[in-house]
Amino acid sequence: MALPIISAEQRLNEQRGIKGCIFGKSGIGKTSLLWTLPEATTLFIDLEAGDLAIEGWQGSTIRPRSWEDCRDLAVLIGGANPAMRDTQNYSQQHFDFACKHFGDLSSDELNAFNTMFIDSLTVAARLCFQWCKGQSEVFNERTKKLDMRGAYGLLAQEMLAWIIQLQHTRDKNIWFLGILDEKTDDFNCRYFEPQIEGTKTGLELPGIVDQVITMADIDGESKDASEKTQPTKYRAFVCHTINSYGYPAKDRSGRLDCLEKPDLGQLMAKIKSKGKPIAERLYYTMPSELTNQ
Repeated sequence: MALPIISAEQRLNEQRGIKGCIFGKSGIGKTSLLWTLPEATTLFIDLEAGDLAIEGWQGSTIRPRSWEDCRDLAVLIGGANPAMRDTQNYSQQHFDFACKHFGDLSSDELNAFNTMFIDSLTVAARLCFQWCKGQSEVFNERTKKLDMRGAYGLLAQEMLAWIIQLQHTRDKNIWFLGILDEKTDDFNCRYFEPQIEGTKTGLELPGIVDQVITMADIDGESKDASEKTQPTKYRAFVCHTINSYGYPAKDRSGRLDCLEKPDLGQLMAKIKSKGKPIAERLYYTMPSELTNQ
């Protein structure tokens, strides 16, 4: 098969989806972001069985219960990967099997949705790890006991392959949700870490997706009836890697401010809006004591 050169005009006219993850502490309102998305074109992939927050939302839902279901759904959404051999996951053979396995759910039906809202990576990793611990290759050949290092290694392979399969679905928006844990190191310094089984997936995820967003409560100020300033908190999306809060974040689009309103629909519209001039997207501010040297 020929490998075509894609012109700038063709590339700019392509329909491109946004691939991102949204992390935040439990209860911050991540699942409720569904209310900000169009119901007719959004598919809620409910892994947590935690849809009480969106009771009354009129969109469609699918509920995978096993890691095999998650993989089959990913190959239906993204299609067969031509780089995979027939015996591998996400191959043409896997795609054909998934079409038969899901029966009434075909790739044509999935084409009606342009946004996949996956809640959550935390639960997906738990399902994956449970599956990994039952595979023959993670057992010691001599003692027949479970080798946890092998299980975590297989977990990383499976999770990253799953995320990359979904990330390569160019024409769809893919949003992964996940819990963000706050921790302290040996020097009592605060840091944040996605709640995902193992460490490799959380470390490599920011390099795979376009957007890494932390949904957080931010300290602010407001004025009461007597015009006195009162401390308050508000929810916001933290979108820039360099932020004063220490939250994980990344904006590949170059269109977002450091803090954005926690409205996923509006955020996607801003990401897909006309890009800023390159001089505004790539700027560096140096301290005055360095610029004067």
